[in-house]
Amino acid sequence: MATFLYRLGRLAFRRRHFVALIWVALLTLAGVGAASAPPAGNSSFSIPGTEAQKAFDLLEQRFPGMSADGATARVVFKAPAGEKMTDRLNKAAVEKTVRELGHGAEVVSVADPYAGHAVSRDGSIAYASVKYKVSGMELKDSSRDALKQAAQDARDAGLTVEVGGDALTAAPETGSSEVIGIGIAAVVLVITFGSLLAAGLPLLTAIIGVGIGVSAITALASALDLGSTTSTLATMIGLAVGIDYALFIVSRYRAELAEGREREEAAGRAVGTAGSAVVFAGLTVVIALVGLSVVDIPMLTKMGVAAAGTVAIAVLIALTMIPALLGYAGRKVKPAGEKSKLLGGGRPAKKPGRPNMGSRWASFVVRRPVAVLLLGVIGLGAAAVPAASLELGLPDDGSQPTSTTQRRAYDLLSEGFGAGFNGPLMVVVDGKDSARPQKAFAEVGKEIKGLKDVVAVTPATPNKAGDTAIITVVPKSKPSSRSTEDLVHAIRDKGADIEAKTDAKLLVTGATAMNIDVSQRLNDALLPYLALVVGLAFLLLIVVFRSVLVPLKAALGFLLSVLAALGAVVAVFQWGWLSGLMNVQQTGPVMSMMPIFMVGVVFGLAMDYEVFLVTRMREAYVHGEKPSQAVVTGFRHGARVVTAAAVIMIAVFSGFIGSSESMVKMIGFGLAIAVFFDAFIVRMAIVPAVLALLGRRAWWLPKWLDRVLPNVDVEGEGLRSSSAEGKEDERELVRV
Repeated sequence: MATFLYRLGRLAFRRRHFVALIWVALLTLAGVGAASAPPAGNSSFSIPGTEAQKAFDLLEQRFPGMSADGATARVVFKAPAGEKMTDRLNKAAVEKTVRELGHGAEVVSVADPYAGHAVSRDGSIAYASVKYKVSGMELKDSSRDALKQAAQDARDAGLTVEVGGDALTAAPETGSSEVIGIGIAAVVLVITFGSLLAAGLPLLTAIIGVGIGVSAITALASALDLGSTTSTLATMIGLAVGIDYALFIVSRYRAELAEGREREEAAGRAVGTAGSAVVFAGLTVVIALVGLSVVDIPMLTKMGVAAAGTVAIAVLIALTMIPALLGYAGRKVKPAGEKSKLLGGGRPAKKPGRPNMGSRWASFVVRRPVAVLLLGVIGLGAAAVPAASLELGLPDDGSQPTSTTQRRAYDLLSEGFGAGFNGPLMVVVDGKDSARPQKAFAEVGKEIKGLKDVVAVTPATPNKAGDTAIITVVPKSKPSSRSTEDLVHAIRDKGADIEAKTDAKLLVTGATAMNIDVSQRLNDALLPYLALVVGLAFLLLIVVFRSVLVPLKAALGFLLSVLAALGAVVAVFQWGWLSGLMNVQQTGPVMSMMPIFMVGVVFGLAMDYEVFLVTRMREAYVHGEKPSQAVVTGFRHGARVVTAAAVIMIAVFSGFIGSSESMVKMIGFGLAIAVFFDAFIVRMAIVPAVLALLGRRAWWLPKWLDRVLPNVDVEGEGLRSSSAEGKEDERELVRV
């Protein structure tokens, strides 16, 4: 591995014009494809295999044109104080609004509140239901604009009007804080390298990589139903790893220059050693992201695969374009310890051989490993305590900030009709195999009315064939409550008895039931996903480090990081700690996809630091140093750059905390705090402490396993060959 990458790095350095031309051509091609591709709406949302999805599919067959999974909107009206919605002028304003709402091209139906008895008992609140042909994720902006305009016209008539439902779903906005994150990354790079040019290389290559990845996603969005939200994760992960991977190679290049090597040789050795770590670190991230497909939620699978593709591009750019750009930069990129004249220098920052902060810290840990280990574990354990109170759920309008019209509509409906009115359940009765379907429909309604936490049950609405009916059930509790979830399960439990009596099948669906099914799917998939991702990465790290205990320690450290990060997420987004600082306007359950998502992404990123830091230790150990000294050597060469990489990742992820979408905000915060815990507590404190305690046993590998495993030579042992031999190998690569 190291020898091949060494030759690749030297080739890219010397043939830099050709390499740069290839990447510029790819960026141009992807950009043209994105610009010429048909615009794609947001990806359709489906959960194959769940009862809620089966019910939606059945409704599409038995109620053609109904658009059962289409977007809905509830336009809620409230009369001025002292008036009622049944007053003549108020009623006229509502009826005019209903007519306006019915003119949209994507509108299926509009329910008049007076004809449908959608007026509260005290007469102060009424609502009109709007049904659309497509889902909220696919609704055109023109339809949303028409909905908002109709509501505004009613406000102008003197009514309080708010709009709820998924029809207002839109692509999230990240805001200016994302740019601030990139700016912080630039500052950290300048401080790390002491050179504007050296700092600019990782930023430039990361932006090019993300540009190619996101443009390719945009170009393929319509054909593959990727949707506009798929690129969010790709941008987030692509920027972070793109900067980090380039950072490690540039840093190793400067270290090789400081040892007196020629620039082409230094580029080859940088790619051969740090590049090997980049390849395996990238593989762990790709495994974690592609592994999201085991959850069997198409939208999550597409997001994971798209982000994995962007990570793969970041790896390839780091291995080829970075050495090419180093060739262009020439002597403007200084050896390690030497600052550019622009930043005031031209001479070494410190005397050669003088311990830096990384080696001093590692020496401290090696002398007091037990105290550092206990302090790190206890600290992360304390941060993980809130995770014991973790409540999972999917967001609805009740979790929106109080400043939004969706939340105000939710509150008005709760005020006028009860909390459960915001999450009605749709019960689908399939009576096709029943001898008397009408009797089956009546039996279902009767059974549901007798259940706890039911406020109202509407009469069955059959289809034209009379073999399928829809019954709407209004719970007493709000949609995200445990009581409503128990009611859904109770109705489904009745299905077996009803089928035995009437041969009719019962299915529960609707937005609330779909959220419950999604949460259950994610919970069921968490352990298999964790086993798959950690298992594959564990095997990969055994190959990289040729050790059993080092990968085991890496996996256990990751579990500490992710539990502590989940605890922080619970504290902020569920308990409300520091919610003002994070602009969290509404606390509530943590999104059900958050644990599995954090496990996947954080594991991949955590292994980045493990690979980059410990390969330096492994390299020193293989070259003859004692285990404790190898730990110090690894920190002397790697701590500064790993610290910079972690700060950059934290800055990039923190930029997404400014998103308007609660899911993106939560993901950004969770990843940022997880990187902080993993990089600065696990990798910088717990890892050296454990390695110091284990000594030579840390690198133990059974002899039979040592014979079976391939030698990938991440340490660059093969690079000790003569320069002439390396050049001959390179000529062979060119001929191939």
